[in-house]
Amino acid sequence: MTHLISSFSGIAPAFTQGLVLSLGLIIAIGAQNAFVLRQGLLREYVASIVLFCAMADALLIAAGVFGMAQALGERPMITKALSLAGAAFLATYGWQALRRAQQSHQLRPAESGAQGKLAAVILQAAGFTLLNPHVYLDTVLLLGSIGAQQAPALRPWFVTGACCASLLWFSMLGFGARWLAPWFARPKAWQILDGLIGVTMWLLAILLLRHTFFV
Repeated sequence: MTHLISSFSGIAPAFTQGLVLSLGLIIAIGAQNAFVLRQGLLREYVASIVLFCAMADALLIAAGVFGMAQALGERPMITKALSLAGAAFLATYGWQALRRAQQSHQLRPAESGAQGKLAAVILQAAGFTLLNPHVYLDTVLLLGSIGAQQAPALRPWFVTGACCASLLWFSMLGFGARWLAPWFARPKAWQILDGLIGVTMWLLAILLLRHTFFV
């Protein structure tokens, strides 16, 4: 019993650190979160989208903790290139979101009913997840670098905590979206959401460039 308590007391800090850091990074209005929210509001392949996003995060975090972060850290030019590409991606998506915010014909929950094909929806999720360099900066570089500082025996627990946070957040976002459906039945709500997304994406792009090239 004492051994179990001792083991838990050693594992808990690494697990908690991974959980809290991951939640802090993913709980933000972003391209991937906005996509999951929209799918949740439409109630279209929600479980598949949640599972895909959580698994993608898990693979990227694990890759960072177990070596990829160090490899990228030894090649600063790659990191700067990723940052520049990430800023461009965020700025472009922010511009698109601000354009959508000026329109009133937005998606409506009443149009739900799994109209698209699963393969096409998963492909969209892959695009929002894997074509966004900011995802690599958060999961591989930041979480990976912090997790790699853990003792080798504790690194899997750090990764587990981070993965649990990802699964928890995407589940809440996807399956909890139905509770927001009455509010998002109004086109104005979609305009507000897209406006917030656009401004946030531009701010993140500016901060990313500032941190990469001026700090």
